Amino acid sequence: MANTKSAKKRMRQIEKRTDRNRMYRASARTYIKKVRRLIDEGNLDEAEVVAQNAYSTLDKAARKNIIHPRNAARRKGRIMAALAAARAKEA
Repeated sequence: MANTKSAKKRMRQIEKRTDRNRMYRASARTYIKKVRRLIDEGNLDEAEVVAQNAYSTLDKAARKNIIHPRNAARRKGRIMAALAAARAKEA
């Protein structure tokens, strides 16, 4: 456990940041799961709307260094590829 006053403050700051970061990560995961579920159900128009939310959340998390920017790009690419494949399959 932290002994100095500054170390105790750092522990409090880390706890706050961890909670905030967890919120961004969790919401990004939720949007990705929703997109995949909607694609599987064949509801592509709604999946595209949810995908926009996922892109925004991933970009925000990458901007705030919560996840690595390449990680965000990879996840967005996979969502886009899945949507494109579903659109091609539908046509």
